[in-house]
Amino acid sequence: MTEPATPISAAPDYSSMLADLRATFETERTRSLSWRTEQLTALERMMVECEQELMDALKADLGKAPQEAWATEISFVAADAAYCRKHLKRWTRARKVRTPILGQPGKSWLQPEPLGVVLIIGAWNYPLQLTLAGLAAAIAAGNCAVVKPSELSPAMSGVIARRVPEYLDADCVKIVEGAVPETTALLELAWDHILYTGGGTVGRIVMSAAAKHLTPVTLELGGKSPCVVMPDADLLTTARRIAWGKFTNAGQTCIAPDYIVTDAETESRLVPLLEQAITEMFGENPESSESYGRIVNDRHFDRLAGLIGSGEVAVGGQTSAESRYIAPTVLTGVSPDSPVMQQEIFGPILPVLRVDDLEGAIRFIRAADKPLAAYIFTKDSANEARFLEMVSCGNACVNDTMMFMTVDELPFGGVGPSGMGSYSGEYGFRTFSHLKAVMKRGWWPDPALRYAPFTETKFKLLRKLR
Repeated sequence: MTEPATPISAAPDYSSMLADLRATFETERTRSLSWRTEQLTALERMMVECEQELMDALKADLGKAPQEAWATEISFVAADAAYCRKHLKRWTRARKVRTPILGQPGKSWLQPEPLGVVLIIGAWNYPLQLTLAGLAAAIAAGNCAVVKPSELSPAMSGVIARRVPEYLDADCVKIVEGAVPETTALLELAWDHILYTGGGTVGRIVMSAAAKHLTPVTLELGGKSPCVVMPDADLLTTARRIAWGKFTNAGQTCIAPDYIVTDAETESRLVPLLEQAITEMFGENPESSESYGRIVNDRHFDRLAGLIGSGEVAVGGQTSAESRYIAPTVLTGVSPDSPVMQQEIFGPILPVLRVDDLEGAIRFIRAADKPLAAYIFTKDSANEARFLEMVSCGNACVNDTMMFMTVDELPFGGVGPSGMGSYSGEYGFRTFSHLKAVMKRGWWPDPALRYAPFTETKFKLLRKLR
């Protein structure tokens, strides 16, 4: 068992910290499968042994109910670490590839190797999952890591700073708490990879800083994830699944359906069902529901409250600045140029926009930035195929929202302004690894075909072999 990690002070010498991590990496400790397995097992154990403390932190930061905290954060990290651990031997194995006749005698393969020392900058909305799931992938790939939790979720940041050091290797995993000055100082250094989860504005800052050192980045950003509802959908189930996806974590989810696109007749049937689904989940007064969360801070509350006037309030609309409560809200009569449609909402406000048909919905979606997620509800396979063909997004789900996150074999990440790269399951292992291309040649025979002097006969033979 390795020594437990120790937290970093508020303003450490980050250059010295990075140098120490590089020195540790050069000892080859993290390359060992036994080390990786030990660390991933410890991360799983932390999720079990610290469960109540983690739930309390999520309640303090975001008002998350225990079941939601466990389902979307604690069990997610535990399952991710377990999945990585169970597949380590296969992932780290050399992968043979075909060697063409011109390369004979010989054999070729891809050999995974760790990158070195990576930086993981977590997000506030899922402050456990979006911080430690990335760490699990980095450890699985055999790297040292620095983890920067979000200062906007201070309770969880504190738990991570206290508990991760008790479970993981002191020399290989470091925790840095702080805000903009600390993050800026970290970004000045030359890392072997940076994983950032958050908004596009900071994502551009991260990418710009990384470019100075030619550091590769994985950016999980966001965007306005559309939700198309076709007239043939099972609207009762559709309403429940949209309401769940939108109002989990009080809408503060990067893959939540940002807005609904449907025709006028379907809207008239869907909106009452959305109201019914909200009442079933959170009661007549969601403010008193133990299952409904709160907005993370006053700044985000004020921004969201200002968006409610972007349309007619069909459901909800109530707010309380004191408790940072915004009711599950559905807006109708929303114009495409209204304030609520100019940015990712990232809160419990669901606009409904009207179009004539699927082609109108596709044109509307394609005119905007590529989203992190996109959803369609339909029983028609032709509609489904057309939507999936024409809507570019990081992840898509047919007849539900967000559930692709339960599939370990699917990558999670964006495209274009919604992000780049992925870090789920084996894709996370690949993100934090370099697949080294290797070829080994036999000594004999060694035909003269490729050597000078070049002749017409050699040229003809080369053409046939190629």
